[in-house]
Amino acid sequence: MGLEELEQKDYFSIGDVKRITGVPEYSVRYWEAEFGLIKPIRLESGHRRYTKNDVYTILKIKDLIYKHKLTLEGAKKQLSKYSPSAKAEKKNATDVKFLSEIKETLSQLLKEC
Repeated sequence: MGLEELEQKDYFSIGDVKRITGVPEYSVRYWEAEFGLIKPIRLESGHRRYTKNDVYTILKIKDLIYKHKLTLEGAKKQLSKYSPSAKAEKKNATDVKFLSEIKETLSQLLKEC
């Protein structure tokens, strides 16, 4: 089994993830907690079900740590550049700056009137 299994199913157990990625189960659980990017669905029984996105994220983390020899912190920084939340934070910061400039301009205009 391997990457071909990834295309056949939508949800994966932690054992499936181990087979597909070659990452031990304890590492998958640790990365889930450490990175915050892996968000498996929890069944009523407490078992995790990982999505294809989760598996791809695990493969990316594995690549950064084992192939590119990054530390966990280095891998976090690398992944944060591409995460939707990082882009949203950057956009929010730009919006706040823009709104502050508008507020300043309006305040100056009111003082002149």
